[in-house]
Amino acid sequence: MPKTTLYARTGEAIGEVELPEELFSAPVNVAVLHQVVTAQLAGRHLGTHDTKKRGEVSGGGKKPYRQKGTGRARQGSTRSPQYTGGGVVFGPHPRSYAQRLPRQMKRLALCGALTAKLDDDAIRIVDGIGLEGPRTRDLVEVLAALGRADGRVLIVAPGTDETLILSARNLPRVEVIRADSLNVVALLNADTVLIEQPALSRMEEVYA
Repeated sequence: MPKTTLYARTGEAIGEVELPEELFSAPVNVAVLHQVVTAQLAGRHLGTHDTKKRGEVSGGGKKPYRQKGTGRARQGSTRSPQYTGGGVVFGPHPRSYAQRLPRQMKRLALCGALTAKLDDDAIRIVDGIGLEGPRTRDLVEVLAALGRADGRVLIVAPGTDETLILSARNLPRVEVIRADSLNVVALLNADTVLIEQPALSRMEEVYA
């Protein structure tokens, strides 16, 4: 079972903590990681773009000119695609970009991302951040004490912590996420994954 250092919020090493083997000793499959990241980013695509077909454009009820005798090509409506203001041919319409993936594949990618971060020494386990109130300066001091004030930081909390969320709201490179809401994109984007110790049991319960 993998082990890592347990830190206090002051940055002092206070012991060791055992990590769930299913989460932090999983195989790192790059192809699966790529597929899951692609699917997750595709799911964020709103797909609300829309264009009007010739039947949806207003106007064009009258035939522009008579069928024969003008020497010009026959036309039935000024709202045909070749006219300015006409409909759009094969234009985009509202659709879903979501890609369905097997649950085991998503779990394999998540465990692989956690393992890769641990191998890169990018995971820090802290016994608790314990902010007394929503204050950004206090959170910055905690990150500085842990030596992780620079770069993108992902803080994994055991549950919804409004104080922590409000404290990190003004820090564009810090993201707070619940232990049961982890995702591969957030993990891979972070330079440091800061996990509160109580969140480990919740992660093992949900993902192991």
